Amino acid sequence: MLSDTGTLFTNVIKTYTKAPYNHASLSFDSELKEMYSFGRKKPTNPLHGGFVKEDIFTGTYSKYPNTSCVIYRLQVTEREKQKMKRILEVFIKNNHKFLYNILGVIGVSLKEPVEFSNSYFCSQFVADILFRSGIKLWDKLPAMVTPDDFRKSIAFELLYEGKLFEYHPLKKVMINNHM
Repeated sequence: MLSDTGTLFTNVIKTYTKAPYNHASLSFDSELKEMYSFGRKKPTNPLHGGFVKEDIFTGTYSKYPNTSCVIYRLQVTEREKQKMKRILEVFIKNNHKFLYNILGVIGVSLKEPVEFSNSYFCSQFVADILFRSGIKLWDKLPAMVTPDDFRKSIAFELLYEGKLFEYHPLKKVMINNHM
């Protein structure tokens, strides 16, 4: 999923990139129940970032109801999926050790990769999970992959584009939970 919450930080990035979405997340289900990325640890503090299990209803997205998004599906083998989940387990078990790579974001704009161990920005994280699982979609390092690279890739099948909370599977959850 690629998203745009409309926050000050995302608007600054958008001014530079001219891309419609500036945040990338990885999910294994179409209902987005399990979604991971690098971003805000606390919805109200944009300066405290790192590895996050994103929760649409209680996390950062809950504070930005006008979030727009695009949701894609990538066909992978069962083996690739299992590899991704094994790599993801390392992040989950050690989530406190990972930091947000703000210098990496700046490095992309300077066309110079900036990599630190245990430090990622959102699209670098998703690209790295794919790359380490044997899925090579671009001829560049994960540290140079932007959210727009996902949008422009022909490998992804478009499932939905619009307001996040208008996405049908989420609307069903909200109705069932009377949100």
